[in-house]
Amino acid sequence: MAPSLSIREAGDDLSDNVILKMKHISKRFPGVYALKDVSLDLRAGEVHALLGENGAGKSTLIKVLGGIYHAEEGEIEIDGKPVRIESVQDAEKNGIAIIHQELVLVPYMNVAENIYLGREPGKGFLADRKQMIREAQKILDDLGMDINAASLVRDLPIAQQQMVEITKAVSVNSRILVMDEPTSSISEKEVENLFRIMRDLTKKGVGIIYISHKMSELEEICDRVTVMRDGEYVDTKVVKETNKDELIAMMVGRTLTNYYVRDYLEPGEELLRVEHLSDGHRVKDVSFEVRKGEIVGFAGLVGAGRSETMQALFGLTKGSKGDIYIKGQKVDIKTPNDAISKGIALVPESRKEQGLYLIQDVRYNTTIEILKEFIGHLNVNTKKETEITQKYIDMMKTKTPSQQQTIGNLSGGNQQKVMIGRWLSTNPEILILDEPTRGIDVGAKSEIYAIMNDLLKTGVSIIMISSELPEIINMSDRVYVMADGMVRGCIDHGEVSQETIMQLAAI
Repeated sequence: MAPSLSIREAGDDLSDNVILKMKHISKRFPGVYALKDVSLDLRAGEVHALLGENGAGKSTLIKVLGGIYHAEEGEIEIDGKPVRIESVQDAEKNGIAIIHQELVLVPYMNVAENIYLGREPGKGFLADRKQMIREAQKILDDLGMDINAASLVRDLPIAQQQMVEITKAVSVNSRILVMDEPTSSISEKEVENLFRIMRDLTKKGVGIIYISHKMSELEEICDRVTVMRDGEYVDTKVVKETNKDELIAMMVGRTLTNYYVRDYLEPGEELLRVEHLSDGHRVKDVSFEVRKGEIVGFAGLVGAGRSETMQALFGLTKGSKGDIYIKGQKVDIKTPNDAISKGIALVPESRKEQGLYLIQDVRYNTTIEILKEFIGHLNVNTKKETEITQKYIDMMKTKTPSQQQTIGNLSGGNQQKVMIGRWLSTNPEILILDEPTRGIDVGAKSEIYAIMNDLLKTGVSIIMISSELPEIINMSDRVYVMADGMVRGCIDHGEVSQETIMQLAAI
C-alpha cells in the first residue's frame, strides 16, 4: 500500500496493551457454520480493520461480542480476564459499543431521545427532556455534527441518521468501539469528521474494530487488519506491510482480475426521456434521457436530489410534475404499479427500510412482485415459485442455506442480491439501481458489475445512482451530475473523471 496516513501521529507508540481477546469463537445457525474457530484481539488506541466478503462472518462475530448472539464455543477476555457477554446490557457494562451497519434508531423519536435511549437524564421515571436536548446538542456540536437534537430521526436523510448512530455510540464513553460500515452512506465531509473523531478516541486509549469494504480507508485510518473467509479466520496483517491485491486475494480465495466489468457497446434508440420533473421539494426541474442498452450514472453530493428524482419517476412521490416518455410515447406514472407496468423497476437505497420483508424468507422476498405468475384462483404453483427463486439465487450467486432461510439472517450483501433478483424477476426494460453496491464486498461488487454488463446485452437499460465515484466513472456510458435538486451537466464516458464530476457537483 501507499505510505500510510495513519490515524495516529508519526512516532506514536502502538503498545501491546491488549484490551480485548476473542478466542476460538464458533457459532452455528441451522444448516450453516457462521463462525468456526475465529480469534481476534484488539489493542488500546488502535484501529483494527475486519475484512471479508459478505457472508464471511464479520457481522456475526461482532454480534457475539455485542451480546446479540451467543457462541457455542470460545471465550472472550477483557483486560486479560474472562467475561460472559450474554446480552446487549452485558456488552455495555463491559465498555463495548457497536454501530451496526443497519441503523437501529427509533424513527418517531427525536435525535436527543435516540442518543439517550435507556439512560435518559432525570429522576426516576421522569425524564428531563429539555436537559436531554441541551446535553445531546452539546455532544453533537462538540463532535462537529450539523444536526438539531430536537429533530425527529425520521425527518433526517440516511447520512445524518448514520451520524446520529455514531454520536450515540461515542456518547457512552466506551473503551471498545465497533464500527460496521460507518461511511457507507455519509458524505466526504462527514467522513473526514468521522476520522477526526476516531483520532481523538484512539488518543484516549479507545480501541476500534472497523468493518469496511472501502479498501482505500484502510491506508488512512487502520493499524492492523484481520481477514475472514467463509466463517473462518484467515490472517492478520499490519496495514503498512500489506497491499490491496494481497488482501483481496485473502478475502476471496483467488486473485480478482477484472473488477469493473463493462463492454462498451453502441447504445440503441431512446428508451426513456424525462422532461422538467419536479416533486415540489427536493427535485427542481430535472430532465434526462436513457437509451437502450446503456448505463446512465447519476452522481452528486448527499442531498443533491438523486434518489428523490428516481422516486418521483417511479411514482412514489405524490404530486410530482413533469413529462415522461417511454419509446417516444408519453406515459402517466402516478404509482409504482404504473411504473412496473411500463417496464421500470427500482432497487431502493435502503434495503431494510424500503425494500425487504426481514421476517420472511428468501423465496417470499424474491417473488413478492410477481405473485400472479404462480398463484391461480385456488392454488399456488409451488414448483414454479421455487424455480423462479432458484434462478435468481444462482444468477446473483446469493449465499443462503436454502430458499426458506429468513432473509434477516443473511448478510447485508446477500440481502442486497435478493433485492436485485426480485426486481429482475419483473423483467424490466429500465432498471434503476440506487447505491447497488452499498455495504457489499469487492468480490460481490465484481459479480454485480458483471450481471449489469450482461443485462445491457439483452437490451435492458440501467440508471445507477452511486456515491462511489470510481464506480460511476468505470460503469457508466454517461453521467448526469446533480446539485441542489437540478441536473448541472451530463458527461460522456470518455470525458468523465472525479474532477469533472466534482466541478459540477459543488456548484
